[in-house]
Amino acid sequence: MAKKIGGGAKAARRRTRKKATKILARKKKEFTYRGLTIEELQKMPLEELAELLPSRARRSLRRGFSDEQKKLLDDLKANKKEVSRTHRRDLVVIPEMVNKRIAIYNGKEWKEVLIQPEMIGHFLGEFALTRTFEKHAGPGVGATRSSKFLPLK
Repeated sequence: MAKKIGGGAKAARRRTRKKATKILARKKKEFTYRGLTIEELQKMPLEELAELLPSRARRSLRRGFSDEQKKLLDDLKANKKEVSRTHRRDLVVIPEMVNKRIAIYNGKEWKEVLIQPEMIGHFLGEFALTRTFEKHAGPGVGATRSSKFLPLK
């Protein structure tokens, strides 16, 4: 059987519909957080930014940064290293951290994360999970009565 080159009548109708509506490649939507662009968020003082964040992050910012958190933020501002390492999983992602690389310790290893605008308002610990899900295989021999009749591989 010969293959249809055009894709059939349905595909032809779809192409004509696209031409009629002049659908071009989709533009990437610009990031906004609560109606503000990333540039506006970066210019905003920390107190005003805190009012836009969820309650837990807002409370954390209102209490202020610890010495270790301040040190990490200073390292990120100074761009001393390409990747900044930290144990501070309780630090809220703020707009100043966007497009920076941070290695977060999860208790066993360093997870390297590129901070993106969508992460604003979340905590660093959310991006370096401490527990891994181990997927279990099927039941072993002797696990249940029905597994007695499974053939051994």
